[in-house]
Amino acid sequence: MAFAPQNSDLSYWQKQSQPLFPDIAWNIPEQKTGRLAVVGGNSQNFSTVVRISEFASQNFPFTHVATILPDVLRAKLPPLGNLNFLPSTTSGSLAKSHQLQLSFVNSDASLIIGDLSKNSATAVAILDAIYDKEEIKSPTKPLVLARDTVDLLANDAARWLVRPNTFVIASMIQLQKVFRAIYYPRMIMLSQPLLPTVETLHKFTLSYPEITILTFHQENIIIANAGKISTTHIVDTDYSPISLWSGQLATTVAALNLYNPQQNFAATTAAVLYH
Repeated sequence: MAFAPQNSDLSYWQKQSQPLFPDIAWNIPEQKTGRLAVVGGNSQNFSTVVRISEFASQNFPFTHVATILPDVLRAKLPPLGNLNFLPSTTSGSLAKSHQLQLSFVNSDASLIIGDLSKNSATAVAILDAIYDKEEIKSPTKPLVLARDTVDLLANDAARWLVRPNTFVIASMIQLQKVFRAIYYPRMIMLSQPLLPTVETLHKFTLSYPEITILTFHQENIIIANAGKISTTHIVDTDYSPISLWSGQLATTVAALNLYNPQQNFAATTAAVLYH
């Protein structure tokens, strides 16, 4: 990995208080289109997966929202049409299966929302599904990694950081894990001011231009993609430092990027102020 040169004039950094990319929202179709897979859950925790699937169905015109859950939950949930129960590990999380691979292949965008438990078998299952030979034929499909998914897959970051159209909704602590996993030579620190963080993310995403990062630091939501940076002060949004990680913003990122292909930076920045 080359250590990317840094642009010292900060021209790559845009600050958003009003929408920087107002046309993005206009590209959301009036008629239903697009299939979203919401993946996650384990035997002890599945409420977020169900809640976010409902949020996606109610707020965006998806043709279908598939809720992908381990089959250990079958007896705990009603037999609704959008619930897909897939093979589970002995610990009650998603296991490696052909059905899991098909869930990604048959969707136009995928949101791995988390609650997957700290399970190495599930990490392998998710990675195999992401890199299924059929799925990688369509690398433009948005893939959003959110909440504890980032922790689960951090050790394998070298693989998914180079996957086109991958979006990571991660805290600064989670990004530290990712940086360590790939031995990135410059670390982001919780105590540092906003500017050094912006500079590091600028340089990091020049080195890994396929990835789009959304994080939060010093009261600002930060978007980084291919060296470009946007920051939005959280008081200008509908989010709080807690609700930022609920999964709703991750869903909005998935939707806006599905409906605005090849506009990763603009669509993700627009998601922050999307109502």
